[in-house]
Amino acid sequence: MNDVQVAVAAARAAAEVLLPLRDGDLRDGALGDAGDAAAQRTISAVLAAHRPGDAVLSEEAADDPARLTADRVWVVDPLDGTKEYRAGDRHDWAVHVALWERAAGDLTVGAVGLPALDEVLTTDPAPAVPPVPDGPLRVAVSRSRAPEVARVAAAALDAVLVPLGSAGYKTLAVVRGEADAYVHAGGMHQWDSAAPVAVARAAGLWTSRLDGSPLVYNGPGTWLPDLVVCRPELAERVLAAVR
Repeated sequence: MNDVQVAVAAARAAAEVLLPLRDGDLRDGALGDAGDAAAQRTISAVLAAHRPGDAVLSEEAADDPARLTADRVWVVDPLDGTKEYRAGDRHDWAVHVALWERAAGDLTVGAVGLPALDEVLTTDPAPAVPPVPDGPLRVAVSRSRAPEVARVAAAALDAVLVPLGSAGYKTLAVVRGEADAYVHAGGMHQWDSAAPVAVARAAGLWTSRLDGSPLVYNGPGTWLPDLVVCRPELAERVLAAVR
């Protein structure tokens, strides 16, 4: 198996435990905790079986400082969008599996599983972003709170806001053509964006910090608080609005 196939296998294996669990008897916080733990165990088992020498940075595991000197680091969010997952009838949650390599100094592989849609989007083959549909441009935002920076970006683009669930799904919404931009300033960690950003880049989308600087992964701190993902022709307007 090549690295993309390993990432896809891990994402699909997590989906196979998350979906039956969601349809079982657990509810609310207990379901979210069980889903996080089960997906973490499953992804860890796949990576241990196929890439036993690689380091792993995961939301659901202790951060091992050995990753900072490792040549290969998997960046994992076993269940992105726990609130949406617990709802039972929503599809906007995801499983993130990405690979960072020292030789490239960046992400080289990404797979984002959308279990409720039975989809995995990857860096190879990269998804084709649909053309812009008729009507106003669309900016993906949190369904619980639209940050001011997203409102500023939407105003600059004369766009409408599209409330969605997890951070990963909002990035994938741009890839899938459900939105034209995603602007975030509310705080997140490397695992929240690594795999979706890798897929978005492979699809030809713009990805950066709010100030236009590159997103840096496998840094000493896991905090990576802001993010812009958009169609490349919109990047200059979005960045000018939010800087």
